[in-house]
Amino acid sequence: MAATIPLWKKNLYICCIASFIVSIGMSQMAPILPLYIAELGVDNPADVARWSGIVFGCNFISLAIFSPIWGRLSDRWGRKPMILRASGWLGLIMIGMGFAQSVWHLVALRLLQGCLSGFQAAVIPLLAQETPKDRSGWAMGMFFTAQVSGGLMGPIFGGWLSEIIGFRNSFLLIGSCCLLGFLALTQLSETRQPAGEKTVAGELPSFRELPQYNIILGVFLTTVLLHFSLSCAAPILTVYVQEIAGNVEHLAIISGAIFSATGLASMIFASKLGRLADRIGSARILFSCLLLSGLVSIPQGMVTAPWQLGVLRFFHGIAIAGLMPSTNNLIRQLTPPALMGRIFGINQSAQFIGMFTGGFLGGQLAASIGIRNLFLLVAALLLCNALWCRFFICSRQK
Repeated sequence: MAATIPLWKKNLYICCIASFIVSIGMSQMAPILPLYIAELGVDNPADVARWSGIVFGCNFISLAIFSPIWGRLSDRWGRKPMILRASGWLGLIMIGMGFAQSVWHLVALRLLQGCLSGFQAAVIPLLAQETPKDRSGWAMGMFFTAQVSGGLMGPIFGGWLSEIIGFRNSFLLIGSCCLLGFLALTQLSETRQPAGEKTVAGELPSFRELPQYNIILGVFLTTVLLHFSLSCAAPILTVYVQEIAGNVEHLAIISGAIFSATGLASMIFASKLGRLADRIGSARILFSCLLLSGLVSIPQGMVTAPWQLGVLRFFHGIAIAGLMPSTNNLIRQLTPPALMGRIFGINQSAQFIGMFTGGFLGGQLAASIGIRNLFLLVAALLLCNALWCRFFICSRQK
């Protein structure tokens, strides 16, 4: 008789599939958004660029505000209802974007997407509470691999779809796929009963009363710096490639390949580093990957050829593959089960704050201090974070 798949693995596989679909839906609009905005009647190229930034960035603001709220509600009423609400809502929003008649409609839909989403704030606590402790690092790595894979495929898939079936039909198809992910998530099994309003309000400790309160705050800061370091390079990467390569042909393809090198490395190494974290501890992986990310950021500001930057971005991706699952696993270890949704929600807010500030400030800093010095600044921040991790987390983790 065939062996029965353990319940926690079934949940993991379902969440990975759904996360892959959701990540494709979230990232597929990147290459087509300016073109769709132009189709909606914005003619001036400067206005198209301005509106693209507003439409793309406003989602992160509302996500940062509302993720802790949905995380708190997942503690109270259960993870599965919040997962279904977030995934179903994303599908409806994507379909709604296919019917937008003006750029203001896109802004409103993206704001609502962030207000009523919070997919990760519910999925990660469910995986954390259902997965055995000695396999949680591997599980977080697998989930991150699914996210990165979807994020890598999304822009390619979105661009291809838009040429085949048009912008509006692309959003309709992606929304329909997200709703299929919603149907898959109905098969999740949550063994832990939600705390309920009375228990959460009256018996659980507040965040400030947690024994490892200061360490958890440090993990939040690590999340901000990690996503800041990734996002600040994104707006200026193509400009940097042109600066070091000159008037090279196929600039967009070369820049896209360099940009994708980070995600490719993360996709390959995330589950491997997660499995290693189960053996030697997430704190050690966190320190090692912070150190690696800081060290490889230094020569990124000194390269003289695009291939050198691509190799360094690949190694940066290996570091990222260990950082994100490790931060999630550390939060799981330091947080009482009934507060996981709230704490993971705050950590997700930290993620979106890092993404928003990195994307917004990256171009400004590059203009002020130069692109090469921007990489050195990022390196200094990451290396300081690594030292903090070494003395305040690793020394306290057995």
